[in-house]
Amino acid sequence: MADLTPSQATPGLHVSKPSPDAPATGSAVCHCGASATASGDAQVRLLVQGWEANHSSAHAKGGSK
Repeated sequence: MADLTPSQATPGLHVSKPSPDAPATGSAVCHCGASATASGDAQVRLLVQGWEANHSSAHAKGGSK
């Protein structure tokens, strides 16, 4: 399987939850330079919400937020 971890060269959001009982983990890297990681279901949920609000495809390349 390919490495799906986002980087500056391949920005994006990656979330993993290997089983229903395991805590979720997540990482995000934006083309604007912002990055974040989270561990635990609640924290990963917040990471996803923040990504969608500030760094998703609606985020203009080269712009700052």
